[in-house]
Amino acid sequence: MKLLADENMPFVQELFGDWAEIVTCPGREISPEQLRDVDVLLVRSITRVDETLLAEAERLSFVGTATIGCDHIDTELLARRGIVFASAPGCNKVAVGDYVLAALLRVAAHKGWSLKDKTLGVVGVGNTGAEVAERARALGMTVLLCDPPRALTDTTEFVDFEQALSADIVSFHVPLIRGGEHPTWHLLDQAAIAGLNTEQVLINACRGDVWDNQALLARQQGASPLTLVMDVWEHEPEVLAPLVPHALLATPHIAGYSLEGKARGTFALYRALCEQRQVSIHLTPEQLLPPSPIGAVHLKEAPDQALVARLVRLVYDIEQDDAAFRLALGQPGFFDHLRKQYPQRRELGSVQLSGMTGSGEALGFKV
Repeated sequence: MKLLADENMPFVQELFGDWAEIVTCPGREISPEQLRDVDVLLVRSITRVDETLLAEAERLSFVGTATIGCDHIDTELLARRGIVFASAPGCNKVAVGDYVLAALLRVAAHKGWSLKDKTLGVVGVGNTGAEVAERARALGMTVLLCDPPRALTDTTEFVDFEQALSADIVSFHVPLIRGGEHPTWHLLDQAAIAGLNTEQVLINACRGDVWDNQALLARQQGASPLTLVMDVWEHEPEVLAPLVPHALLATPHIAGYSLEGKARGTFALYRALCEQRQVSIHLTPEQLLPPSPIGAVHLKEAPDQALVARLVRLVYDIEQDDAAFRLALGQPGFFDHLRKQYPQRRELGSVQLSGMTGSGEALGFKV
């Protein structure tokens, strides 16, 4: 069995090396010619799997994406060709929760806010959005949930998009959908942007095309700019460079890039392929991970917002990612280079907190 994987997908050798011939290459450079004799293709969100890519893939029997979203995969084509497809829903929800938590705390420090007095609108309440909502509630925030498709069948209390946009901070966690009843392409469009007040904060850690970046730039260059946290960008890996100075935090689509999240993503595909090939599973995601560099932290008192920010920064410093992005901006291939060379990042749950109540667990730590 020959397996072709994105070179940035970790633990491929550990999971598949015993029973597959493994070839890796950059995700954006996978070509139809490379797939001529490949049985298994493992990709991430940057590889578009469509009729063009699979034109010569006569042996291909399994495609897996180590991501939550599937907008880069022509699943109907795979079904027609009898190719088994697997994704990794929820694999990086914890990492994105860590990222947004770090962003919220940075925003609060920047604005002098007490987050327990603020509202967070969560647009898209799947695995990732629900995780973010839990973190925000642990900070004492009031959370408004917006998910029109889910509201049709779920008994949870939802608000409409206009109400969500009234929150102090609005965080987007939707898949990219270009048509149908609930499209998300340019969900934040010129009209929505115009209706926001200058004190509001926007966070995008889902898909870049969900925001109209040009309309956002026009707003930011005017008299009443917004506070922006941008992990994703329209037309990636290209970035609208003039927009970057107008963002409080700017990062290269790495919100979900924890080591644990990557392990879960690759392992989800390993499990699916084992089921297809009727091969026994002999590892767990936890067995793939090295020991945490920070074992335990003991707290003598319940942490306030400032101490929570220090604890989060001990594990993940979002400002380092922002600084690296700004330093590299404009260099050829900088976006993909930052992603490829991204330093090993652990989740908050890799740290054991003692002396803290259940709020520590809701924030993402181990208690």
